[in-house]
Amino acid sequence: MHVGFILDGNGRWASSKSLPRSVGHKKGAENVETILKSCKDLGISNVTLYAFSTENWSRPVFEVKALMKLFHYYLKKKLTMLYQENVKVVIIGDIRPFPKVIKDYVKKLEELTKSNDGMLLNLAMNYGGRSEIVRATRRIVKAFSDGKVRLEDVDEELFAKHLYTRGQNDPDLIIRTAGEQRLSNFLLWQSAYSELYFVEKSWPDFNQSDLIDALNEFKSRKRKYGSLETDEKTQRNQVI
Repeated sequence: MHVGFILDGNGRWASSKSLPRSVGHKKGAENVETILKSCKDLGISNVTLYAFSTENWSRPVFEVKALMKLFHYYLKKKLTMLYQENVKVVIIGDIRPFPKVIKDYVKKLEELTKSNDGMLLNLAMNYGGRSEIVRATRRIVKAFSDGKVRLEDVDEELFAKHLYTRGQNDPDLIIRTAGEQRLSNFLLWQSAYSELYFVEKSWPDFNQSDLIDALNEFKSRKRKYGSLETDEKTQRNQVI
């Protein structure tokens, strides 16, 4: 099962407690560890975390700097731990705008965990669904101009091979916290048939019980993919 998380509400969580927004981001980062452990315990094989969007650069400078420091700390802290836990990490998004030290840690993390065959963790950093689609289109156009792809070869399967998530299953379930009910540029191509689950709790308060509720809700839904009926055998996930 592939579950995507839109980690929303960190700043609002802090503001509601009269704390700096940076405290909320720190609390949210700590909760990532908790939820990833829960996902692993529950047998979820693929997780995508929306860590930093292409739009997040427009936030106040002090908040962006605080997020960069947080990325630096956790990437450094988690390098060996994720390797030891057999987690394979894939970075999706354009990391070029990040500070060099963060880019170096990201590359080390991917390299260190590339042979792991446990949970697959996508970290979406400077990621945007629209920019990903544009990037894939440019790559296909380049391949076409180089004579490597014929026009009749271009289909959904070929397009998917040029996405950051190439070779992965599309997300079965996308969970968004903090009450907002939209994708906000997250996995736009891949989420065509994903089930969406919205919860009022902010991300720092989202816990394993909430995750189980989301999985049970997912199990109760009929995934028809445009047809009239879906064989229950295709519902691969059991009620927790």
